[in-house]
Amino acid sequence: MSELKDRLKNDLTTAIKARDTVRTGTLRMVLAAISTEEAAGSSQRSLDDDEIIKLLTREAKKRKEAAEAFDKGGRAEQAAAERAESEVISEYLPAQLSDEELAQLISAAIAETGAEGPRAMGQVMKAVNPRIAGRAEGSRVAAEVKRQLA
Repeated sequence: MSELKDRLKNDLTTAIKARDTVRTGTLRMVLAAISTEEAAGSSQRSLDDDEIIKLLTREAKKRKEAAEAFDKGGRAEQAAAERAESEVISEYLPAQLSDEELAQLISAAIAETGAEGPRAMGQVMKAVNPRIAGRAEGSRVAAEVKRQLA
């Protein structure tokens, strides 16, 4: 079993004992999503830490989008609950890259690939995505690549 999954299970036990309802509910939801992902497909498999990080990133993004939708709908209480869940999930994600670090990684990828102009965006994205791996949101990366190639 992966270290991250073990950590999630241990933290769930701690949250239950501490009667932390937000953390307990969020961790149960995350572990259920991991189990569902492991059971998906033709055979049972175990997710490694990288796959779990991708899943956590996806779940955090869902919470942020839901919070925005609740805000637009005038449902501040539900928006706050979604944000609280997102914060709990974010604790298990790698630290996000700063704008400077992101710009440096993208500059290096552009120099490495020899890309020029906006048409080479896909080539640069393919080179830079493995290096970023969950440490920056895709839209942020794409915007920076576009800016540097323009």
